[in-house]
Amino acid sequence: MSFRIQPAPPARPNRCQLFGPGSRPALFEKMAASAADVINLDLEDSVPPDDKAAARANVIAATHDVDWGRKTLSVRINGLDTPYWHKDIIELLEQGGERLDLVMIPKVGCAADLYAVDALVTAVERDKARTKPIGFEVIIESAAGIAHVEEIAAATPRLQAMSLGAADFAASMGMATTGIGGTQENYYMLHDGQKHWSDPWHWAQAAIVAACRTHGVLPVDGPFGDFSDDDGFRAQARRSATLGMVGKWAIHPKQVALANEVFTPSDEAVAEAREILAAMEEAKARGEGAAVYKGRLVDIASIKQAEVIVRQAEMIAG
Repeated sequence: MSFRIQPAPPARPNRCQLFGPGSRPALFEKMAASAADVINLDLEDSVPPDDKAAARANVIAATHDVDWGRKTLSVRINGLDTPYWHKDIIELLEQGGERLDLVMIPKVGCAADLYAVDALVTAVERDKARTKPIGFEVIIESAAGIAHVEEIAAATPRLQAMSLGAADFAASMGMATTGIGGTQENYYMLHDGQKHWSDPWHWAQAAIVAACRTHGVLPVDGPFGDFSDDDGFRAQARRSATLGMVGKWAIHPKQVALANEVFTPSDEAVAEAREILAAMEEAKARGEGAAVYKGRLVDIASIKQAEVIVRQAEMIAG
């Protein structure tokens, strides 16, 4: 193991990120009243070009006028390949309130993308004497993004979270699918003549988790397009949680409860984790480095696993 200690990610709940178009301010109060941990007001894909300026003004007003409670408030800006992103940053930070926590940067392909945004954000913060530094989220949505995922994760101390944007990622990779997340009809294996569907996003998610955990960033699962399929959403969310992701996007309000359900440790899981920690404390008192818990060996590695669950539960409760 490296002597460098793996940095801890931001200690805040991120079970569900609820998205809403900046062009529909009537939704903002409902989003604020939701059970989502993070609110993402969108200036990018959900806003037509002719509505960009009005959406930006709506979002700026919402940083002053809407009570967001204890939620993390994030705004997804337009991509760096558009003529909109620099105005998104400048106007948000010059005119927006201190309540804004994060800026989400889409379609990040390399560390230099974050350098560019960081430079502009830093200049505006200094010019306007903003007292709260803005954090970043990024979306990996391209072949370049996944190829450079570790350098992106290490690009700036502002970076707090990283997500996989399945639709644009699939297009960039030339994947033969129009689905947004979930299993895909033609991505299967045959065993004894029976089809078994695997997860085409698994490898990319695992790469994101590894990069994020290496550099103290929260790994987050992206959208699940079919909001009529609760079971499909749960299945993907559970796979992501098992891989080490901390939460998932909601593109429809009904998905908020599903994400919170999956990414909140169950009472049973928390109780078992506490019992493992207690068993190891007893073993430690006896001068032993391992213990037997419910017929299985638990050791120092088991403590680390149990501590993750307990910390997550305590953070959510707090």
